[in-house]
Amino acid sequence: MSPLVKICGLTTPESVDAAIRLGATHIGLVHYEPSQRHVDLRTAAELRKRAGPHVKVALLLVNASQQLTGEALSMVRPDIVQFHGSETPEWLTVVKRLTPAEIWKAIGLKDAETLTRMQKYHGIAHRILFDAPAAALPGGTGTRFDWSLLKNHRHTMDWGIAGGLTPANVAQAIAETGAPLVDVSSGVESAPGVKDMDKIAAFLKAVGR
Repeated sequence: MSPLVKICGLTTPESVDAAIRLGATHIGLVHYEPSQRHVDLRTAAELRKRAGPHVKVALLLVNASQQLTGEALSMVRPDIVQFHGSETPEWLTVVKRLTPAEIWKAIGLKDAETLTRMQKYHGIAHRILFDAPAAALPGGTGTRFDWSLLKNHRHTMDWGIAGGLTPANVAQAIAETGAPLVDVSSGVESAPGVKDMDKIAAFLKAVGR
């Protein structure tokens, strides 16, 4: 079975429509002001509504306050809340009680020790998303991590990979890691924050969707 595919950082109705039409299983909306893919909560709610039941919609938050998290959950009503900062297992447990949405936690995969440390999210996060270690901004940087770190790793949680994936390398990434889900953002853009429909189509074709 082909891996699930999440197209993240969508900002327009046109990009949401294209991702769904071309076969994505998940889309991501970023609510984080420093990001070039940031959408305000009203826009996120409209895009989420537009997606309907056709895909699962993830709302990405980074170290959001309790108030902002509550507002985001109430306004957007995402299928998934994707935490991309330094959020603790304790905080994820609190959020989990507040929403029926899946809880995903992005982890910057730096070394083998990271795979040990991330076990603290076991039983709390519904999915771990392995990404490149955070640089100036968490996620969306086009940087990949060392895929060999996941070779022969015994996963105890649902998981996926992100970071530097493109139409040209995603098949190799899947072959090397066995990823059940791949997440792409900058790898399907013509400019920072601007999704390229041809690249989205090429990415999904490369995955086998």
